[in-house]
Order: sequence, then structure tokens, then C-alpha cells
Amino acid sequence: MPRLYLIRHGKPSATWGGHDDDPGLDETGQAQADAARDWLLSRPEGERPTQVVSSPLRRCQETAAPTAQALGVPLEIDPRVGEIPTPRALSAEARPGWLQKAFQGTWAGIEGDLDYDGWRADIVASLVARGNTAVFSHYVAINGAVSKLLGDERVLAFRPDHTSITILETDGETLTLIAKGGEASTSVL
Repeated sequence: MPRLYLIRHGKPSATWGGHDDDPGLDETGQAQADAARDWLLSRPEGERPTQVVSSPLRRCQETAAPTAQALGVPLEIDPRVGEIPTPRALSAEARPGWLQKAFQGTWAGIEGDLDYDGWRADIVASLVARGNTAVFSHYVAINGAVSKLLGDERVLAFRPDHTSITILETDGETLTLIAKGGEASTSVL
């Protein structure tokens, strides 16, 4: 079956709750993006991605760019693999606390104005049709896909590190988890 790689963005120049709502990568993040590209290109020909998809946010696009450039393909932007939507009534300053609370519970238990369990199902639906693709996404979105595939209702099914690569396979109708990406050694996102 065709492979699909779900990659968390590299280390950003600011974290959520910081001074920038859409930070790019810092120097470490740029090096991580290059390392992810090198790993993806080192796959055997039949497992190497031929398409590159990214969340709309800068940190994902900057992580995806080296891979797209090396493959000579356009970078496709897909909001469905973007960051978890913040409830409309929540201020940017309140987002970190809201996320921390969400991380302690289940998808159905997240407080907000969205069906977050449905949101993670939409992520999986967007991935199932994407064989031979490298998809650059976010901590929570990756957890959404992995937890759905594992049948795990917890928001945090694992702690994907920056540029960790989760390997999936798809036949165009089903999505199978082959291996989770590397996990962060600390609780800092």
C-alpha cells in the first residue's frame, strides 16, 4: 500500500501564547526541516513521497519547503491538517490554558464550539486519499489522527517531537498506522 508520512513541524521561533500567532522556524527548526527532508528522500523509491502537503501556518510551510523543493513539486496547503481551532469566544491569551485542559481529557470532552471528535475524523478523511505524500502538520492534529486510528479517546495519544515522522499506509479507503514518530522527552510543546 502507498505510504503516507505525517510530520510535525520543526521548532518554531515562538510557542503558543508567545509574541507571534504564526511564527516561522528558528535555526534549530530549519535544521530539523532539512533532516526531515533528508530522511524522506532516503526512503526506497516505492516508499518515497511524491507529493507534499502542509498546514496553512508558517512553521509547517517552512518545514515542508525543503522537501517540496527537493522533490520538485508544489507545496499544497490543506487547512484540514491545520492547528486545532480555538473556540471563537476564547481570547489568544486564554488559548494556552484551554489547550492544557483539553490535553488532560478526551476528544468528546473538549469545551468549545466545535465537534472536536468530528474534527479529528476530518483529519483522517483528508489523509486517507493521500498515498505517497508527506503531510506537515501539528502536535494536536497528529494526535487527532493517531488517536482515531488507535481507537483511543484521549486527546494525547502520544507526544510527537518536532519533525517526528509518523508512518501510515492507505489504500484510498482505509488508513493504517505503521509506526508513531519519535516522542518528545519533555512536556514542553
